[in-house]
Amino acid sequence: MDHLAMPTANSTSYTTVQFLQRQAASLLLYQSILASEVGSTFLNLLQTIRYADVDGRDCLQAYGSYFQALASSHQTWEEYLIKQILIADNPFTKLAQQQEFSQLPPALVAAVKHDLQILQTLYECNSAVLSEWVQMATHLPISPVVWYREPEAVGIETGLMVSIPQLDNWGDAVEDLAIYYQLHGTGLFAQYPAFRWQSGQLVGIAYPDSVKLSTLVGYEWQKDALVKNTEFLLSGETALHVLLYGSRGSGKSSLVKALLNEYSHRNLRLIEVSKSELPDLPKIVEQLRGVPQKFIIFVDDLSFEEDDDTFKAMKVVLEGNVTARPENVVVYATSNRRHLIREYFTDRPNPKDNQEVHGWDTMQEKLSFSDRFGLTLTFEAADQKTYLQIVQHLAANINISPQDLEFKALQWATHHNGRSGRTARQFVDFLKADLAVFGDNNNIISES
Repeated sequence: MDHLAMPTANSTSYTTVQFLQRQAASLLLYQSILASEVGSTFLNLLQTIRYADVDGRDCLQAYGSYFQALASSHQTWEEYLIKQILIADNPFTKLAQQQEFSQLPPALVAAVKHDLQILQTLYECNSAVLSEWVQMATHLPISPVVWYREPEAVGIETGLMVSIPQLDNWGDAVEDLAIYYQLHGTGLFAQYPAFRWQSGQLVGIAYPDSVKLSTLVGYEWQKDALVKNTEFLLSGETALHVLLYGSRGSGKSSLVKALLNEYSHRNLRLIEVSKSELPDLPKIVEQLRGVPQKFIIFVDDLSFEEDDDTFKAMKVVLEGNVTARPENVVVYATSNRRHLIREYFTDRPNPKDNQEVHGWDTMQEKLSFSDRFGLTLTFEAADQKTYLQIVQHLAANINISPQDLEFKALQWATHHNGRSGRTARQFVDFLKADLAVFGDNNNIISES
């Protein structure tokens, strides 16, 4: 491809800038790359360079906005463009996840080649080039500071991040990109490991809970069963929906979250859905059908009131309907109740009352709702031995004698929330902070 021609100080018009603007406007599928803050500030800068006013203030301000957008994204212009190509969400990237490259419509492939060649031209218009153009347009004695940072490893994208810029014609990368999209997905699912369903849409969670499986001790058979079921999901086998129920603070939620940190590199994703959003479950599941990632839909602290109909939406997902269940989705729910739908003695049918003829059937439907999960894991309250085992594991790197640790841990449990994994974590966090700030203190636990 021809490289960019630098406009000179004697140019009557910035024909190269005008050419770049036309190129950017002619993108067919990858327009989203220039719709972000970085992309929009880039386009605005081109416009101000082309029509620079007498004192060049608009141009200088536009360059400042472009510089700040890059700095905030922690990327160079070149890195930004390639990464946006890899996560783009458009008709080609969606279809490439579901079909072999040879089956993709030729017009779609041609459009991608066209766009990649345009993006290659924009790639060459890097920050150093723009800085020099700004200098000439504003008659500055020196060019503005160029945003730059040292390149760093970028994980699974490293191959294409390096290979695409080395091509003479980026259009030649279209088949490799199709394979990449098929393996790693696109859009939000390629950017984030965890999500929250909020107001009818998925919202990416940039900093999910960092809890690790290795830090969770106790309840070993429950952990093993959940890990095995998750391995089924990742391997493409039929995995079961799971209900984790039992004592508060026993680590049910932490165990589910830890799975994400263990398996996100194998395309596992976690979607948190609150009880109020449960009616959207069928809609959520349909969005996940056909994408390469595997999904845990996580419902924390699940229970229903006796007149609550939201459980019907969950029942559809657990049992299915006419539409086949996607093999890449499971539901993991936690609850403190074995029977998820609250039942009252008044719910029990009395033949003398004027009420539903088949009332026992209705009650049994409520009581058996939890049975619709294929796997139920019970978390009993931690006894003293289990509680101290958890404390000892969490405090392995703290310089304290085993006797003092045990005494303080039991003292903490007595004055606070009783014995549980959550209490153990709170105690160890407090102990670490106390020793770091105040040093050796034998009376860290005070009654409140």
